[in-house]
Amino acid sequence: MSEMNPGEVTSDDRLMAALAYIFAPLVPIIFLFLEDKKNRPFIKAHNGQALVMGVIMIIITPIIAAFTFGCGGILWLLMLWWGYKAYKGEYINIPVVTDFVKNQGW
Repeated sequence: MSEMNPGEVTSDDRLMAALAYIFAPLVPIIFLFLEDKKNRPFIKAHNGQALVMGVIMIIITPIIAAFTFGCGGILWLLMLWWGYKAYKGEYINIPVVTDFVKNQGW
């Protein structure tokens, strides 16, 4: 069996990236402790964004929901959409978050 190219995106990578968005911030925190997951470039790119968005979602969603009578769930739907895009193998560019994650070296 040949060695896998580290830049190659496998179906496992796509699934783990999608799970990071859907179950953020819990799954991204778990992935930070798994050596084989945190060293994969595709998972690493999505994991950092999902972690930051999960923390933002925990802070912002209750505030938005309080002022809009429960419409804070729109952020959760957006996370589901990004999870779907990650499962398709696409890199996601979240305007402020992606730049922040890249500047942190994640």
